[in-house]
Amino acid sequence: MRRANLFMLLWLTMAAFPAWAQTGASLSGAVTDQTGAALRDVAVTIKNVDTGATRTIATDGVGHYQASGLPLGRFEVRAAKQGFADETRTGISLAVGQDATVDIKMQRTTPDVCASGHEFATTDCTLTWHGITVYGAYDIGVGWVSHGLPENGYNYEGASLVNRNGYQHRFLVAPNNLQQTGLGIRGKEEFLHGWSVVFNASTGINPQSGLLANASATQTINNGLPRKSYSYAIDGARAGQPFNDEIYGGISSAHFGTLTFGRQRSLGTDAMLLYDPAGGAYAFSYIGYNGTMAGGGDTENSRWDDALKYRLTSGPVHFGAMYKFADGSGGCYSASGNWTAATCTPESAHNNAYGFDLGGDYGKFSADVVFQQYNQAISVLNPLLGPQSLSAPYQSTTDSINTNPITGANLIDPNNTVYGIVTDNRAVMVAAKYTWKPFKFFAGYEYIWQNNPKNPLGVGASDQGGYIMSGVEDNNLDSEKLVQIWWTGAKYTYRSKTDFTLSWYEQRQNDFRLPPTCSPAAGFRSSCAGNLNEGSLYVDHHFTKRFDGFAGIAYSYVNGGLAIAIPHGPGVPYFSNNNLAPTVGGRFAF
Repeated sequence: MRRANLFMLLWLTMAAFPAWAQTGASLSGAVTDQTGAALRDVAVTIKNVDTGATRTIATDGVGHYQASGLPLGRFEVRAAKQGFADETRTGISLAVGQDATVDIKMQRTTPDVCASGHEFATTDCTLTWHGITVYGAYDIGVGWVSHGLPENGYNYEGASLVNRNGYQHRFLVAPNNLQQTGLGIRGKEEFLHGWSVVFNASTGINPQSGLLANASATQTINNGLPRKSYSYAIDGARAGQPFNDEIYGGISSAHFGTLTFGRQRSLGTDAMLLYDPAGGAYAFSYIGYNGTMAGGGDTENSRWDDALKYRLTSGPVHFGAMYKFADGSGGCYSASGNWTAATCTPESAHNNAYGFDLGGDYGKFSADVVFQQYNQAISVLNPLLGPQSLSAPYQSTTDSINTNPITGANLIDPNNTVYGIVTDNRAVMVAAKYTWKPFKFFAGYEYIWQNNPKNPLGVGASDQGGYIMSGVEDNNLDSEKLVQIWWTGAKYTYRSKTDFTLSWYEQRQNDFRLPPTCSPAAGFRSSCAGNLNEGSLYVDHHFTKRFDGFAGIAYSYVNGGLAIAIPHGPGVPYFSNNNLAPTVGGRFAF
């Protein structure tokens, strides 16, 4: 009996020994990417929530990590690796002796780096070296327009939209149909854990000429010509700058957002590219071709120079804020009805701007609200008139189209200069998108208030790209001008490689003429109410990740005050109030 009791006591003692030895717990798991592939060298940080103590280990060659000897308590696990979004697991409670398993799946934030020419041609890998990526696109096609003009090497928007000076049907080379041709370089380099330096510099190039995209040059090469001798003349933010898209730098934090400074796309432009069914395609999107909506009232304001931009994402919600500092010259201005170059007063630029964006995602639905205010916004009207035009001499002889003529010689040489209207603009935009695979549905609306500027610009003021204004209208609006823009559309994806996109756009303006005598009998003015409409349908097939071909058609028309071909004289209409534009082409993007 004694011997039996002794063996029983010894057995119980040996069975209890592991419990005495296990004074700690352990955590282990596997880290993979979204495809399930193991990720090595991932920094896995295990934090004791109760004490704040942390331990960081790296995953091995099969993506595995393990940490033992952990005390009991509450823990969280965070995985970090360059090229992937950080992932955190919380709510982990460990008891003495517990062996817990926490697997982590990480989402790639940047495509794989190209390892060969074959990968570059057939996949969406990036041309990245030490955190610096070169990117770009080449997009060109051919088209036909029912009422168009000859092309020139500076026009980067093609010819799909109805044009006030278009008068003949013609075949032509169609540049930048789905995307602006160009080159860029961007970088993101971590200097502290979770903190990175970021930069981006990109420019647009015309594929048919090799020239930098330059809206202002399309105006100046037509200065003084008869109206029927024009080639395409457009207005826009790209004005031949070395980096006419963006050039900025800043700091990015995984937790506190990104702050950048330089020439940057406006918040409205960011939203347009996200919520436009056609993604801003010049050939098929009115709000992409004409930046009035993206710029909050003027197409030149789709990009802001000398601007701070802040972006923050927290879970499903994102926030943006932007501020532009005043820059450039305000020219020389006089309120006198009879003035000369010797009696005008030099003006300071007051073209500051600010904006906010608040949006988020809820399942398959996403939406944004954007507010923008831009002071001394410039809208370039048309090439300068010459002796052959319907109205009198060069427009640069007036400070305003109706008042305050300059006496004597021109204040500045009108050669290579532009002429435009100046307003203070305020805009609110709401846009949404819903995904119901294989469909995506889009809709948006913007309301714009335009008023004569509180601070006038004078003759000689600077415009985009350093161009000089030889004619300025500071008092163009009889009363507040109200512009409404709305759009809707859908995209259907067939077998992941072919997209069918249908879109409709409309812009409306109020009757801001005083007295309001707008009718076919009284004759319309550009200050009368009017509409511009465009509908488009196109198909885009991706042969590879980088190369796609497309074909589609756009139809646009105007009426009322929007069908007046300012500034050729009051009541001078468009040559034709509509345009039909089928286009086919191809794009290579990297």
